[in-house]
Amino acid sequence: MSHSQDDNPITHVTAAQLNRIAGQGIYTSATSVDPDAVNVAEALVATLNGTAETPLLTADLQQLTEQVRQKATIGFPRITADDGVRLSAHTIKLNTSEPRPVVIVPSGWTPFGWILFEYAYLQLALRGYHVLAYTPRGIGLTTPLPGGGFVDAPWTSEGTIDVAGSSDWTDGSTVIGYAQQHFNPSRIAFFGESYGSGISQLVAANDPADRVDAVVALSTWGDLADSLYQNDTRHLAAVKALIDFTGGPIERKFDPATRQLLEDFLAGRNPDGVKKWLKERSPSSYLDDTNARGVPTFFSNTWHETLFPASQTIAHFDALTVPKRLNLWIGDHAAPEGAGLTIPFSGPNVPVEEAFAWLDHHVLGADNGVAAWPPVNSQIMFTYKTRIDPATGQNVITEPAVREAKPSWADVTTSTESWYLTASSTDRRDGGLGTAPETGWKREFTAGQLTAATAVDAVITTGQAEWKGNPKPYATGTFDRRHLAVWTSGPLQNARRIRGVPELALTVRSSAAATTLVAYLFDVAPDDTARIITHEPLTLLDMSPGENHNASWKLQAAGYDLAANHRLMLVVNSRDQLYSDAGDGRSSTTTITSVDDSAAHLVLPLG
Repeated sequence: MSHSQDDNPITHVTAAQLNRIAGQGIYTSATSVDPDAVNVAEALVATLNGTAETPLLTADLQQLTEQVRQKATIGFPRITADDGVRLSAHTIKLNTSEPRPVVIVPSGWTPFGWILFEYAYLQLALRGYHVLAYTPRGIGLTTPLPGGGFVDAPWTSEGTIDVAGSSDWTDGSTVIGYAQQHFNPSRIAFFGESYGSGISQLVAANDPADRVDAVVALSTWGDLADSLYQNDTRHLAAVKALIDFTGGPIERKFDPATRQLLEDFLAGRNPDGVKKWLKERSPSSYLDDTNARGVPTFFSNTWHETLFPASQTIAHFDALTVPKRLNLWIGDHAAPEGAGLTIPFSGPNVPVEEAFAWLDHHVLGADNGVAAWPPVNSQIMFTYKTRIDPATGQNVITEPAVREAKPSWADVTTSTESWYLTASSTDRRDGGLGTAPETGWKREFTAGQLTAATAVDAVITTGQAEWKGNPKPYATGTFDRRHLAVWTSGPLQNARRIRGVPELALTVRSSAAATTLVAYLFDVAPDDTARIITHEPLTLLDMSPGENHNASWKLQAAGYDLAANHRLMLVVNSRDQLYSDAGDGRSSTTTITSVDDSAAHLVLPLG
């Protein structure tokens, strides 16, 4: 079972490949899974279904497949949806007459559908679960043939992608019915990563028979509109990456109505219609249903998430009254759990192990300490300890980052302090951050240009390196002051424990009728190198050119230790590669100031 033709067969899995994936993650770009990670999955499946012509696995993986084959029956059915679409699926049915729970796993949004996390399914089977993994409609590799037409990979599902819409919820209920018929399960859980996590939550909230007993949602979203269209700013890089990562041509993967909405999003048309469409696909829109059903839900997200920024998931989590858990990690989308779902580690992959433990408690009934877990546990940037690997020149983590447990999200922030934007700092090019309000100053820059002040170098992979101990360094001297404005504090006498959601207020005017502002908070070391703490864009529409406009917005939530003798830097520019730009790259002049009745300030949450 190869994802391509005979020129790219499944190859033997090596320990060196596994170690590299463990150290670097499963993504090589926002739209590319490491081929070795795919090869591991294919080798596992070929070994399980008996099509491997030669031994393909390392000794420990071979032993894993043998253990599962001894206690379970492996299947690869097609499940027919209500409208006749056939979903590619994979089953691991425990060989027992005793009722056992089933874990249903809708795949993520990748060309490789359910196959990518085969290792995780085997682990779940050994823990005592039936497993039913499936690829949501339209997802999966579709390859054009030389003479015309297309061929689908075995894990590709028929139909067109509904983007977690009502067809996906109905499909989830159909899959539940299939599981009940074939497994007669004692309980039913949904376990999803990324796209599969959103579908899992939505099925739990909308299944007509209320049959979902627990949900695990990794790298997930709560409000898709806030994820992709927050503050009137479109998250273009995220949507473009998703469109490019379906595994086939857009006209085959999406129906005309969905293509039109995606085109509207990319072009900045029909904002109300696009937002309504996104809200319909948001678990937060069905909050009352989830709360009424009491479905225990486990969330895992990252501080620097570029697809589904953390704050909207936190807000959804905060509003739930069900048994719940929120883990926040260093890094970006899928970085903490991706490799742990794909390959074995020399030690436990904590993000995945805690997700499994949650299932064990809420579905198997295990008395494993989960009942005493605090609802919130946050990993603090960048408190891990590292050493340089002489072979790669990269940092290797020698001691994990500090984690802080709290009884609720409200308990994460215990106080705030205000930093006021001022006229000058020790660097004559910049403004300052001080403790007293100051008005009457202004800072101007030419909008329309990308700058070195940017959230990430690349979606997913910058945060993947961050998760492994290598956060992106910024040379603050390269920030082009012609195209951005900077305010910096003096060296801090005392450290700051930044915990929660920073807020920024300032006065802006533009020579254009609309403008985008992107605010960044940086931690600047004594050598003037920096690391990013958080950021967030804001687009202002229907402005009167040349007139002042009061603007305030919340930056993304952060858990960050700012050391003594470091400086806090606020940067505001007009463009970031992640987002839409109200000026569409055209030059205009942005002026930031602080008028008498509204001193510009930054509210920093502390904990």
